Amino acid sequence: MSEPFLPFTRPSIDEETIAEVANVLRSGWITSGPKVQAFEAALSEYCGDRPLRAFNSGTATLEVALRLAKVGAGDTVITTPLTWVATANVILEVGATPVFVDVDPATRNIDLDKLEAAITPKTKGIIPVDLAGLPVDRDRLYAIANKHSLRVIEDAAQAFGASWNGKPIGSTGDFVSFSFHANKNLTTCEGGALVLPADIDTGLCERLRLQGVRRFPDGGMDVDVLGGKFNLTDIAATIGLGQMKHLAAFTARRRELARRYFACLDPALGLELPVADFSNSNWHMFQVLLPAGVDRGNFIAAMKQRGIGVGVHYPALHLFTLYRAMGFKEGNFPQAERIGGTIVTLPLFPAMQDSDVDRVCAVLAESLASNLRSAS
Repeated sequence: MSEPFLPFTRPSIDEETIAEVANVLRSGWITSGPKVQAFEAALSEYCGDRPLRAFNSGTATLEVALRLAKVGAGDTVITTPLTWVATANVILEVGATPVFVDVDPATRNIDLDKLEAAITPKTKGIIPVDLAGLPVDRDRLYAIANKHSLRVIEDAAQAFGASWNGKPIGSTGDFVSFSFHANKNLTTCEGGALVLPADIDTGLCERLRLQGVRRFPDGGMDVDVLGGKFNLTDIAATIGLGQMKHLAAFTARRRELARRYFACLDPALGLELPVADFSNSNWHMFQVLLPAGVDRGNFIAAMKQRGIGVGVHYPALHLFTLYRAMGFKEGNFPQAERIGGTIVTLPLFPAMQDSDVDRVCAVLAESLASNLRSAS
């Protein structure tokens, strides 16, 4: 009998949370309401009691953060080309222009050694990305940002549960954006949250979240700013509240599984492994770079045939048609292109067993060997 298919990720939602969702459905109040308020309160407490608002996606939080930071036409925002395309798309959405900086080959995050050279008088902000849950060096990042009076919008979509210098990501810094998509360490199915700096009006954030509407005690209303439809539902918030109870255990288990990968993967395979960070990273993903000569498409197909799901996170986004049309081309950011062309995400989620990691490593070795034989 063949073993069951092992996806690269799977959410862990307990029966108590499922029951609570059913209660919300029966209550008749299923859109934004008391559960969203409770979820925001729990998230704010986790983030050191900073002001925070929940949204229907991490993408929405980034866009609203840019608008709150007054980024618009004529401005540029620096970010990484090795990320989910939403990171750059939101810059275009507000009328600004993305400026990419290549990544560090070890951390795969934006290369802070190259960041300052990309700053010009048009630069309004920086969007760093914590790829796979490994935080960008916050000390160096903010030293550069503060020196040039730039806003920072932390794309911490993958970093909920991670930390820097012993403090949770989100508890310090400027704007901090989280995603609670189904594949994240804490999920609401779809959703996100934006941590706000002290100089930002939370009321304006709320209006940008919901059509710009301002309501008055007498039942009247006004619209004084162009907002979107970005509110979170009580159903989603209920899932998030249930997930919060398990966050520490989820993170601890992810770190255990990552350690097992390091112990299990044979150095002779020629894989390029991630940074072995077990204090800051939340191990949202375990990503390896395939050795030269391996056809990634064939490798992925071979793994899937043996019941192992792998992902690609991410291709270098400046090579997508949309961004090529803006003038970007191959060779602009060689590290991002090299990593984006060879990276694969191996299965890692809290419900995995140690034996699952062993199975992945065994199938990976066989798939690599088969791939190299067929190429020779």
